[in-house]
Amino acid sequence: MPPDPEGRIVHGFSNNEDAVLVKAPPAGMALVQTVDILGPIGNSARLFGQTAAANALSDVYAMGGIPWSVMNVAAFPSPENPDDAPISVLAEIITGAMEKVAEAGAVLAGGHTLDDEYIKFGLAVTGAIDPAKAARNDGLVAGDVLILTKALGTGILATGIKAKWPGFEEAEKEMYRWTTHLNTAAAEVIRAMGLKAATDITGFGLGGHLLEMAKGSGVSAELDCSALPFMDQAEELASFGLIPAGTYRNRDHASCHTTVSSSADELRSTLVFDAQTSGGLLLAVPQERVQEACERLNALNEPAFIVGRILPMRDKKEQLIIA
Repeated sequence: MPPDPEGRIVHGFSNNEDAVLVKAPPAGMALVQTVDILGPIGNSARLFGQTAAANALSDVYAMGGIPWSVMNVAAFPSPENPDDAPISVLAEIITGAMEKVAEAGAVLAGGHTLDDEYIKFGLAVTGAIDPAKAARNDGLVAGDVLILTKALGTGILATGIKAKWPGFEEAEKEMYRWTTHLNTAAAEVIRAMGLKAATDITGFGLGGHLLEMAKGSGVSAELDCSALPFMDQAEELASFGLIPAGTYRNRDHASCHTTVSSSADELRSTLVFDAQTSGGLLLAVPQERVQEACERLNALNEPAFIVGRILPMRDKKEQLIIA
């Protein structure tokens, strides 16, 4: 159970209530709410739990919010079937998740478990945020510079791990190194700098999520393939064809609004759409404040990869430009 030094949980756990009373955030703050649930990724139940929690918390961080309370959402096979995973696996998943919830400073407000053939786990998260300072998908402005805070490649590495490709043990360590890392520091920079636009990179890949932002903001966005950071082994595994089908679906879905430069690396231009799990935040920063943003991130031991820029609106077929 994550600690609750402020007494956010007012009533519920001690008497097995069906609902929990949670103290509201400070006056003037709004709620930011989200829910996200995943199937297992990798082979460690505990690290999968950490990953699933970090992934769900990331939606709050992407707006510059502070996690306040969470509820577990779990699907797990009935322990009556001897062929199913033992209940200790679910315990490990929840243990890992609660470690990240505690790290985020949130409290547990209950949850729900389903009897299901397949294991799934995630969180419903409530965060607190100043509504006047929330970063949004529709806040991009021409001239903004794009800063990414995590390397790409979880979809590729997860595919290699599942296939037990040579070196998959190291690939798994690399994947979990990134996926279990909270986006707390990037959210702190959003708040400190008053950034107007940001998103977290998850299932649609970097390209898909950036295209959503470009559409919402009425601008075009350019990614520099040569500047994209990738996890160790990601490009190598992709070159052997270990690219998940979801990556191609993301690319195809975005194709009618995407232009790929003839000079862009073919493999990297595909991996722009690699589906990420618990990816980093993509921050839109005014040109004159880029150095400040990078220094703030680095001071918090957070990477700062400059990966692109925002341009005035072009033809709708060029809302995402991969150069």
